[in-house]
Amino acid sequence: MIPFGPQHPVLPEPIQLQFYVDEEKIVDVLPNIGYVHRGIERAMELNDYRRNIYLCERICGICNVIHGQTYARLIEKLTGTEVPIRARYLRTIWAEVARLQSHLLWLGLFAESIGFESLFMKIWRDREIVLELTEATNGHRIHMGTTVIGGVSKDLDERLRDRYLGDMDRLRKEVDDWGHVFVKDVAFREKTVGKGILPKKDAVHLGAVGPVIRGSGVPRDMRSNGYGVYGELDFEPVTHDGCDSYSRAMVRLDETYQSIDLVKRAIDQLSEGPLVEKNEGFPDGVAMVRSEQPRGECFYYGVGNGTIHLERCRIRTPTLPNIPPLLQMLIGHDVADIPTIVHSIDPCMSCTERVTYVEEAA
Repeated sequence: MIPFGPQHPVLPEPIQLQFYVDEEKIVDVLPNIGYVHRGIERAMELNDYRRNIYLCERICGICNVIHGQTYARLIEKLTGTEVPIRARYLRTIWAEVARLQSHLLWLGLFAESIGFESLFMKIWRDREIVLELTEATNGHRIHMGTTVIGGVSKDLDERLRDRYLGDMDRLRKEVDDWGHVFVKDVAFREKTVGKGILPKKDAVHLGAVGPVIRGSGVPRDMRSNGYGVYGELDFEPVTHDGCDSYSRAMVRLDETYQSIDLVKRAIDQLSEGPLVEKNEGFPDGVAMVRSEQPRGECFYYGVGNGTIHLERCRIRTPTLPNIPPLLQMLIGHDVADIPTIVHSIDPCMSCTERVTYVEEAA
């Protein structure tokens, strides 16, 4: 038995995978999770429901924008609040900016994990374009913090709109400069093509989400449901049918281009109007919303009882449904392929593990 994690130079995530090997071949894998206990869902029941948006934005630093937007949509559904059209456009713009910085982060880390150090540094240098844009929007490089229940708290003036458009064009040129390495480089293809095979049927059966299932040729993307203003931006999911680590990398690379186009298209269609609709009353009833994070589907379920506190809030982040497909991908491959395959699902354990009650933890 060979342990991989919970601390490992290639994967700084608190998960352990126990590999049972026959010489160099993996014959079985057992996951061991639960190293992080955060109590976020329980805290959400104790907080004023309006303050929970700040808590949700800290479930995952990289996905903070979409976490905040998803929680806001949940409360808006429970209170019958209608979000103004300008706010919906702005939310979509910032969600795609967040997707850009997440995909660029992953592309760099993936390149480093298979030995492309210079490529890693170049991608992360270009990621600074997105981080500086985020900082110009609200003063923070990672946490956007622009979502409020009923709309948004910030706006794009003419100067900032021009900067967004200019930086998107600049970023596209930079991605063109190094993107061909992922597509054509012989060494990169040798380390990713045919590694971590997940056939389309198994991807559906095992419940894969995000780039993992789209890398197996299944066009499943929550943005296709048209939330925000995706229904007005001619959005189509990006898919590749290679069913391997290479295809999952190509999905993220192509989605980088797609997000650039979506940001520009949304800015061009941005109309004048209010930024927020006042939230009346308290959450009451049961609601569920889904959104598409960079890693895949994010699921929020809430129960309101007409008071300032939620009776229940349940969150499922994308890494959890991608662990069963990961276990199948690994079996039959060599030990040397472990970092490539594990990285291909873009795991994030800190946002996956949220103990609700002490009894559940026990």
